[in-house]
Amino acid sequence: MRATLFMRDASKIPFKVTMRQPRREGSPLLSPLPLYRAILRAHRKLPHDQRSLGDMYVKAEFRAHRDVENPLQIIGFLSSWQKYLEMVLQNTKDDWKKYHLDDHILEKMSDDQIVQLHELMKSTQKVYKDGEEEAFTIDENGQVLPR
Repeated sequence: MRATLFMRDASKIPFKVTMRQPRREGSPLLSPLPLYRAILRAHRKLPHDQRSLGDMYVKAEFRAHRDVENPLQIIGFLSSWQKYLEMVLQNTKDDWKKYHLDDHILEKMSDDQIVQLHELMKSTQKVYKDGEEEAFTIDENGQVLPR
């Protein structure tokens, strides 16, 4: 009842009350094909081994999600890949050593995703054991540590 009384007296308020639109963080979502192409272009500045691994992974993920019809899954997929694109464009070769996963990201992951992440870590360690880069480990907090 108070709400209706307030609405009746709204014309007597000496100032205008308006609702602000919520601010969106970041840039608007790219559609799938331009995002896919931008990621592959961003991979060009990576070393050859990382580029080929990244290209194969991106192609496989986009193919796997080609037939998804749930809008929430599509938005989540595109927003996470757009964050990845921004991260690749901002980081230099040495910045990758200090990158770590946030705890809230690890908590959201399923057991299968964590196993997949661990397998990815092992495969990248094999690449760097023979090269100039040091091998690394990931601790409980998701922090990447050099050996």
